[in-house]
Amino acid sequence: MARRASGRMSSNLGEIRMTTKKFLCLTTSLAVMVSAGAATAQSLAEIEEAAKKEGMLTTIALPHDWCGYGGIIADFKAKYPDIKVNELNPDAGSADEIEAIKANKDNKGPQAPDVIDVGLAFGPSAKAEGLIQPYKVAVWDSIPDGIKDADGYWYGAYYGVMGFAVNKDLVENVPQDWADLLKPEYAGMVALAGDPRASNQAILAVLAAGMSTGAAPGEEAGKAGLEFFKQLNDAGNFVPVIGKAGTLAQGTTPIVIAWDYNGLSWGNTLAGNPPVEVVIPKSAALAGVYVQAISAYAPQPNAAKLWMEHIFSDEGQLGYIKGGCQTARFNELVAAGKVPQEVLDAMPPADAYKDAYFPTLEEVDANKAVVTGGWDAVVGANVE
Repeated sequence: MARRASGRMSSNLGEIRMTTKKFLCLTTSLAVMVSAGAATAQSLAEIEEAAKKEGMLTTIALPHDWCGYGGIIADFKAKYPDIKVNELNPDAGSADEIEAIKANKDNKGPQAPDVIDVGLAFGPSAKAEGLIQPYKVAVWDSIPDGIKDADGYWYGAYYGVMGFAVNKDLVENVPQDWADLLKPEYAGMVALAGDPRASNQAILAVLAAGMSTGAAPGEEAGKAGLEFFKQLNDAGNFVPVIGKAGTLAQGTTPIVIAWDYNGLSWGNTLAGNPPVEVVIPKSAALAGVYVQAISAYAPQPNAAKLWMEHIFSDEGQLGYIKGGCQTARFNELVAAGKVPQEVLDAMPPADAYKDAYFPTLEEVDANKAVVTGGWDAVVGANVE
């Protein structure tokens, strides 16, 4: 899978590392919502009516086993039966989403995405290129400042922590840290969950690997991460196949470096056949935010706005939480008693995430440039 987690987010993501408890305290202090009139010139009723007339919403890169998107999309369809959901390329990466907007600027047909869900680094760059348009959802004030554009061009709904999804039938000794992956016993076993030249998930996996060596987040860790994967590839441990539930189960990629919620979802889907363990590595637990935005060239802009209202609503946020993620409004919903206890009990223990590091946007951008520009030359593995 070439794409894209549990209760904490920083109000100033560029400067603060947060534990789950700190995130919960932060989001409690945020206002629950602003009026629809303050968020947009249109009322929600007007947006809904216009969206029904458009009759379609085109999404891209939303696999159904990613952070609960299968249920979130199903709920949207049930709520708005007059709006067809056209799903493009579920396994696309963040860079592919941006390219889809560029390639369809003059196309109002079904190949032009209305909305995108991309890694944090792609939000500001898409805004700078004029590829996305502003919209503030009704609960705008409930989204922490550090994960949204002040003008409403992009906004984060959830995040993940980088981990290892391990097929326990095939891996006798489950690796606990990045350095373990270099051991001979993992020959032909380790894969990324995306192409590091295009997938935000894979690009940040390289950053995490570099940080595990002691390198500073950003350019330094990006370079160190490339060297780590060069060693992994030279040792014969790296498998240049995009890892997902099927390859994990089949044994093509018995160890997949992926967001924690993806590993948890794959484990739930496989239902013990084989058993899957998700490990958060001890030396570098890297958190990554995904942001949502509306294409500046959206053929169905009102349906796009309605989608944003849906994913940030109580129902949408609960959909992410049920998918193993924690969200922008997580604590607000917990405090209001809206998250079922069995859902909370199924989430990973907070202790595994207490040292999760939220890289700054500058660090993310610097790493992205190093990894996408240097993977072929340094590692030389064509991941597909």
